Amino acid sequence: MAGSEGSSSGRWIPLESNPEVLTEWSVKAGLIASQAHFEDIYGLDADLLGMVSQPVKAVILVFPITPPYEDRRLEEDRRIAAEGQTPVDPTVFWMKQTISNACGTMALLHSLINSNLTFAPESPIEQFIDICKDKAPLERAKILETTPLFANIHASAASGGQSAIPTNLDTDLHYTCFVQAPAPPSREEGISTSQHRVLELDGRREGPIDRGEVTDFLKDVAKIVKDSYIAHTASMQFSLIALSGGPALD
Repeated sequence: MAGSEGSSSGRWIPLESNPEVLTEWSVKAGLIASQAHFEDIYGLDADLLGMVSQPVKAVILVFPITPPYEDRRLEEDRRIAAEGQTPVDPTVFWMKQTISNACGTMALLHSLINSNLTFAPESPIEQFIDICKDKAPLERAKILETTPLFANIHASAASGGQSAIPTNLDTDLHYTCFVQAPAPPSREEGISTSQHRVLELDGRREGPIDRGEVTDFLKDVAKIVKDSYIAHTASMQFSLIALSGGPALD
């Protein structure tokens, strides 16, 4: 998306929502190609979800920013600030977005870093994780603004898709992602649980958003997308891409 919350440092070319582009970006950033890849989710019914390679580690959603969506987003952020939400695993990596059109890179970083993957030693993403240790979300955003680790990878991936680079870089499409994370130990009991939660990670929000218990991760995300996004607009400008374990299919 062209805009971002807070100050913005520069403007990147929007990433195309193409799984080959996202996989290429990830491998250049340090993903070991045999571990995971991105692939299209062609629909939200059970048969089409059944075509997606398992295990699904994360899901990226590209959706249109509309005035009703913005109203719902701001209202939900206000409600969470006032009332709280289910506690989020403190080890989840999340950062603010302060660079215009960097939401694709934000979704990639959030998906990859929170998916229990091993990255190539000394790769850009390994270096970024190390630099960001113990940093606050806004500090991580400032590091992304100033580091050269991803800017060139982003520019190369943005120019390598199937679509021509737009002359007008303003866009109303935005990337968010969904990951699964362990439920934190109960404060009262101090006991860990095997339960996992669906988290939405979007750099325009005020933090990770808890979307409920994981029963079947991909089906859970499909329902969230139907109920929270598609049901509120007549737009067809939606795209869903899964981060699936294993190498890309030929």
